[in-house]
Amino acid sequence: MMVKIEAIVRPEKINDVTAALESIGCGGFHFVNVTGQGQQKGVEVFTGRGAALTHRSSLPKTLLVTVVPEEQKEEVLQTIIASARSSEEGTIGDGKIFVSAIAEVIRVRTGERDLDALTPSNGE
Repeated sequence: MMVKIEAIVRPEKINDVTAALESIGCGGFHFVNVTGQGQQKGVEVFTGRGAALTHRSSLPKTLLVTVVPEEQKEEVLQTIIASARSSEEGTIGDGKIFVSAIAEVIRVRTGERDLDALTPSNGE
């Protein structure tokens, strides 16, 4: 069985996350910059008079997607969590991770399927 892991993280953490994933042997992923709104609901802006206003708007995030064998799922999840947190305890806005089952994977070039399509082959 294979799982798809979609992690929404702070853009400034994506290099840490991808380096950490590569260090555990998860080299197959892609990411894209996105904007959105979650529980963070915008950013707090301080005025010159010391008052704080919340500016509600979509915030920049980065969406990282990978597909891994079920056996690697927990290690990948823990790696993303550890490398994406902005502090040891984490803070609001650090992101979310979504995990889904994948029914089938096909490598277009060779027609290989499932786990064979996830592992490196000649030329990749």
